[in-house]
Amino acid sequence: MKLPNNYGSIEKLSGKRRKPYMVRKTVGWDDNGKQIRKIVGYFETRTQALQELALFNENPYDIDAKKITLNELHEKWKNEKFPKIAPKTQVVYRMCWNYCKDIEEEAFVDIKINQLQSIVDSMGDKWSAKKAFKVFFNQLYDYAIKNDLNIKKYSSYLDIGKKTTKLERIPFEEEEINKLWENVSRMDFIDTILILIYTGMRVGELLDIKIENVFIDKKYMRGGSKTDAGKNRIIPIHDRILPLVKKWYDNAIKIGSEYLIYNHEGKQMLYWNYYHEKWEKIIEQIEFNPNHKPHDTRHTFATRMDRTDANKLCIKRILGHASKDITDKVYTHKDIEELIEAVNLLR
Repeated sequence: MKLPNNYGSIEKLSGKRRKPYMVRKTVGWDDNGKQIRKIVGYFETRTQALQELALFNENPYDIDAKKITLNELHEKWKNEKFPKIAPKTQVVYRMCWNYCKDIEEEAFVDIKINQLQSIVDSMGDKWSAKKAFKVFFNQLYDYAIKNDLNIKKYSSYLDIGKKTTKLERIPFEEEEINKLWENVSRMDFIDTILILIYTGMRVGELLDIKIENVFIDKKYMRGGSKTDAGKNRIIPIHDRILPLVKKWYDNAIKIGSEYLIYNHEGKQMLYWNYYHEKWEKIIEQIEFNPNHKPHDTRHTFATRMDRTDANKLCIKRILGHASKDITDKVYTHKDIEELIEAVNLLR
């Protein structure tokens, strides 16, 4: 059957091939008036080839774009995306990319839901990793569609299950806190655990604190994340940890670090580096419960503060919890003094 002019062509290639039917389409002419033809694809049957050619003529797409591999698309997306996102988010996306080694050289349009689902299923009980992977591929598909690649967004159909495991919070006992104090001058970064226990900050919040937001003489810091109530809040510095904070502060200024807590290069430390390189080693060496996680410090702070006579509203403000009693985020000098007094009720 002869195809209409300018419709494209189908040619059956010689030899034993799994996909012998080649579809080509004229995409223009060179300076000499010669046709410039590009291959749309290869197919097992002539019927499949005709269907693809019909789809192409109905909704033309960039033939070269259709051949782009997952790796090539990822690089283009990363170059555009990474300058706009936080380093900690970059770390999560790199972790997701590590799961793609077996499919990274496949044409992006040829990757199917069963391949992606197989990767998700291989993660076992790591629900947070599954969720991150789905978000990661949603980003890749959105980028591809934005750049006129006519594809189905398979990531939308990924089944990551439901989050069934509830994290157990294990507050630090007084004996453990005392042991931290006993070893504070002997082990690097053990002081950061005490700073967390006496401020109620999340680890990410501490790692985000810049020295410009640390006011040693006034005994407070500004920082926070997660919720509107928690962002840019006043974080009072307990008298016991003031020397610890000041030591980090002075050293940060000395080496030119922008952040209060910094890595060996004087730059911001990422959560996973802190957790694996510092936290886990300290917990092991000091022979604490290996199930202790960084968020236990925040739980410890809240539990210990509840045992004091501190005003409940002050505790909420220190932790960054929303309250109907907090109508604005303006801190007066009196407010700050009350928060410092409240936190100093801790032993």
